[in-house]
Amino acid sequence: MVSRRGMLDLQELSSLVQNGAIDTVIVGFSDCYGRLLGKRFAADHFINHVAHQGTHGCNYLLTVDMEMEPVAGYEFANWDSGYGDFHITPDLDTLCVVSWLERTALVICDVDSKVAPRSLLRSQIQATAKLGLCAQAASELEYYLFENSYRDAQDRHFHNLTSAGWYLEDYHLLQATRKEDFHGAFRRHLTQSGIPVESTKGEWGLGQHEINVVYSDIASMADRHILLKQCAREIADQQNVSVTFMAKVKHDQAGSSCHIHISLWKNAENIFAGKHRLGSLQCSDFFRWFLAGWIKHTPDWMPFYAPNINSYKRYQLGSWAPTSLAWSLDNRTAGFRVVGHESSLRIECRIPGADCNPYLAYTAALASGLDGIRQQLEPPEPFQGNAYTSQGESTIPLTFEDAIHRFSSSDLVRNVLGDAIQQHYTHFFQTELKLSQKHVTDWERTRYFERI
Repeated sequence: MVSRRGMLDLQELSSLVQNGAIDTVIVGFSDCYGRLLGKRFAADHFINHVAHQGTHGCNYLLTVDMEMEPVAGYEFANWDSGYGDFHITPDLDTLCVVSWLERTALVICDVDSKVAPRSLLRSQIQATAKLGLCAQAASELEYYLFENSYRDAQDRHFHNLTSAGWYLEDYHLLQATRKEDFHGAFRRHLTQSGIPVESTKGEWGLGQHEINVVYSDIASMADRHILLKQCAREIADQQNVSVTFMAKVKHDQAGSSCHIHISLWKNAENIFAGKHRLGSLQCSDFFRWFLAGWIKHTPDWMPFYAPNINSYKRYQLGSWAPTSLAWSLDNRTAGFRVVGHESSLRIECRIPGADCNPYLAYTAALASGLDGIRQQLEPPEPFQGNAYTSQGESTIPLTFEDAIHRFSSSDLVRNVLGDAIQQHYTHFFQTELKLSQKHVTDWERTRYFERI
């Protein structure tokens, strides 16, 4: 394994503990929402015990709602079974310095459960390996920054917040400089903590930014993705500002995306490159088959890309968020944008929002593409022009309800996950949908309070 700045092994951790540089190790794992949960251990105890034996957590953590309330109806964990423990095993390959916290290291863990998001991705990585392949990936995440602290935003009920920018700053250097205290700290701390950064840039919203990190194997990228969001929130908290990865913060502002890039490799060679002609593109059979499977099965996995009611507010015509399942060369109106050439050839899926759980989104992408390879599916012809105005292209499910129905009835999802896990996540998404349907929105009050 190539050594990376900020990454540690146990011996290096022990040395840092002995000289007082580190005294705390965070043991974290992803819940179904993509939140980083876990415990903080005294560093000596982690080195002597947890690193080798693991630890435990209450199994209700994979069945709670956003407010941490236990939800009835899960087979995996419930009141009747007593809400016992699951085992948590540190993945020591992820051990790193957390430079934005004092004297702290962090390790990402596997949960001893097949329903855990990281377990789902591991299963698809193993399926990829059985074909003699590995997947390389990158997440491009967008986010909004506000001048208000999280506590202030909460006290305001998230109304009338002050955006960090006051005009659209896409690629605009002057406006971006005004909040370089946050964005610069964000880049530096990620790099110092084992996540090499390519760039940040202003985006097409007031106070919106995008961060790009260096691509890696797909498992490492999912880990980087979840730690990246944790870093952003904690730095914001330290600076008394707030950052959000909601897919759609305001109806009149751009949504926040998570564009994911994937390529397949064998023996250090990108096997998407080849001599086959697909329109004007030169590519391999593996590229064609993987692309075809990813496009065909996106509707089956839609809740893994867009996991809540707000996610679907992002899919608007002419909004930079795609609505069609078209693919095209370097075309930002299509759901799938093919970029790079030869060793850099890759598929960019523009459908996921910044609110996605990366382990689930990458699970869906791999499962779809691998099915395309197994069945040797052929993609549609490359699209040219404005995919928002196309009449003949298939569209993604445009409501959370439709997406859940497609997911819950999908034979592919059942074959990949098994009945129990498909039912677990169907119940998870249905719970979120039912909660949203019960609440009265500000839009409803504004529109109907006086005039109906």
